[in-house]
Amino acid sequence: MTILEADMNFSASTAAPAKPLALVIGAGGGLGAAMVQVLSAPGEHGIDSVLALGRATQPAIDYSDETSLQNAAAWVASQCQMQGAELRLLIVASGFLHGAAGQPERSWAQLDADYLSEVFRINAIGPALVMKYFLPLLPRQGRCVAGFVSARVGSIGDNALGGWYGYRAAKAALNQLVKTAAIELKRRNPEALCVALHPGTVDTALSKPFAKVGLKTRPPEVAATELLAVLAGLEPAQTGALVDYQGKVLPW
Repeated sequence: MTILEADMNFSASTAAPAKPLALVIGAGGGLGAAMVQVLSAPGEHGIDSVLALGRATQPAIDYSDETSLQNAAAWVASQCQMQGAELRLLIVASGFLHGAAGQPERSWAQLDADYLSEVFRINAIGPALVMKYFLPLLPRQGRCVAGFVSARVGSIGDNALGGWYGYRAAKAALNQLVKTAAIELKRRNPEALCVALHPGTVDTALSKPFAKVGLKTRPPEVAATELLAVLAGLEPAQTGALVDYQGKVLPW
């Protein structure tokens, strides 16, 4: 071995480990913004830096434009390289329940194709494209976590009230996507986790019109702290599960 080769081997073996980086997609919403805020606190959750993406960021993410996700993923990869970091935590906090496209249905008589298209685009198709472009950025070794904000109403086994056809179905689709992605991700990295998250009723624009008297709601910062604590405590065997903000596994 030459002196140059010895120097190169020494440099490789003593290189500083990559810094853990977190990415929050849907950072413009109440829960997503709170996730960024909590993760940005110094020394919290073992994260060195946080990136935030959404409809109003640069680059922007638009679930109706697949190229925007591809470009955003390339930007995240470049940020990791520039910072000497690895994407260790991915949070997808985007979601749609009501808006100009329509309101959640109380009966099958209210089913509407435009509302169904929108609710599936944001709650299922968009996160599926996130999986396509961002899960490959997770490292192949060591613990890493991808958490997709879902909802308890997406549980088929827990559905005792009916109604909300589109939102329930879209979140159920998201849960299946998460389960399927978790299997593929585990083949790639046995220590990786991919889970669906039920945040409970959070005091955000999404839930505000449906808050009832006596219904327990929590500030976004509290919900974000609880969900991040749950993610930190998960074991690799729990990958693919739907878990709530208390760490309880919910039925499919």
